[in-house]
Amino acid sequence: MIYRRTLVRELTATAFGLFIILLAILFTNLVLRLLQRAAGGSVAPEGIVALLGFNAVFYLNILLSVALFLTVVLTLSRWYRDSEMVVWFTSGQALTASLRPILLFAVPFLIAIVALSLFLSPWAERRKQEYEQQLERRDEVSLIAPGLFKEFTRTHPPFVLFVESIDTFNGTVRNVFMHSTNGAQDETTVASIGRLEQDKNGDRFIVLERGRRYEGKPGTPEYRVIEFEKLAKRVEAAEARAVTLSRKAIPTEDLALLPDDPERAELFWRLSVPLEALVLVLLAIPIAYVNPRVGRSLNLFTALFVYMLYSNCLNIVQSMIAQGRLNFWVGLALPHVAALVLALLLFRHQLSITGLLGGWRRRRETA
Repeated sequence: MIYRRTLVRELTATAFGLFIILLAILFTNLVLRLLQRAAGGSVAPEGIVALLGFNAVFYLNILLSVALFLTVVLTLSRWYRDSEMVVWFTSGQALTASLRPILLFAVPFLIAIVALSLFLSPWAERRKQEYEQQLERRDEVSLIAPGLFKEFTRTHPPFVLFVESIDTFNGTVRNVFMHSTNGAQDETTVASIGRLEQDKNGDRFIVLERGRRYEGKPGTPEYRVIEFEKLAKRVEAAEARAVTLSRKAIPTEDLALLPDDPERAELFWRLSVPLEALVLVLLAIPIAYVNPRVGRSLNLFTALFVYMLYSNCLNIVQSMIAQGRLNFWVGLALPHVAALVLALLLFRHQLSITGLLGGWRRRRETA
């Protein structure tokens, strides 16, 4: 009983540390992606935090699955290395006796993974897409970033805008470059300062001050230069488009009623993530065996290889289901049953070393 409580306590501490590390890696990756999109002008800077949260919730089920698997491997491998598992075996406990405390520890993780995979991840993906479409409905001028060329496609004629700097206090821009093509004539406008104004009827304009416009036909000497004190360019508001959700954003209860193969493949993935987490916990117990003379580096490489192989097999099966080359139920059973058989074989091999009933036999001989 003492060893079981110690095992659960150490599993909890290891899981907490691993979760924080993996979450930091996930957030770093997501932040870099979103900053790249924001720098390219496809995402408004004020939308980064919300999109970061939605993306994190979407990938949280995978993160918890990896954290649970590595927690069991790292904790048990340390126990083997420090000969604590030897004490476990000599006290009359077989390797299978560690199943109960480990599974009890894993139950909250598995429940969270089920909830995330079936409900929260699709909700987060749906909210992310809706939020991105809300950002698209905003005026294109709100996505202007200093030092980048921004194309305005909803105006007539379309034009390209470049600003050197933006004053965030009053919303003015400095050193503005604007280029458009009106039929066969090119129009290039430069100005030292500009700002956004809204008319009484709701129309919005980019107003440039103290600048020049160059008009002419490319390849000909027919050009003229116009100096102006004030020039306004109307900006069309972004048109609202219908919300089209991807398969990843469809609620699970609706997805289960759709008969098409791509939807079946998405449902396969949502069901496979919790099953994969459970089977990985079972695989982690025999994989964690360490010879104290060798060290546990080999176990970590083995665990990484097993996880990558398992995940790639799931991706292959999902692709085959989406293409209609594999039945949904056969595909759902095939990889998980194969992984479960592998876990049983590894258990049998490990039990042949430690002994399934060794402690019981010793107690019987002593009696």
